[in-house]
Amino acid sequence: MAVSNIKAELSADIEKVWVIITSFDIAWRSDLSGIERLDEKNFVESDKSGFRTRFTITAFKPYSLYEFDIENDNISGHWTGRLSFENGMTVIDFTEEVTPKNAIMRPFVKGYLKKQQTAYLSDLRKALEK
Repeated sequence: MAVSNIKAELSADIEKVWVIITSFDIAWRSDLSGIERLDEKNFVESDKSGFRTRFTITAFKPYSLYEFDIENDNISGHWTGRLSFENGMTVIDFTEEVTPKNAIMRPFVKGYLKKQQTAYLSDLRKALEK
């Protein structure tokens, strides 16, 4: 299993950050081409190449905790997003734990996760500037 974590302070209201990361509006995401909401707890994201990943929400505590399981043809795992408001800043702490389904992918998973998290944070910062 590969684990990757990203923490950041954002100069934005925690409510605004929460709405952006939990909404099903993907206009702010540079890596996605679509999203399909299946029901209250399940959705599927499609990346720019059309590759689909299924998510199942496992925790949803407004302004503090958002978690989901992740599953696609290549990986399975879990994502945890924790938010807090400290000294006028929203603090995010996102951790992704992923197990590759193919042993050949093991050496590359952690780097891939870091790249994804960095792009996600960059997109989030841009969305908050609007």
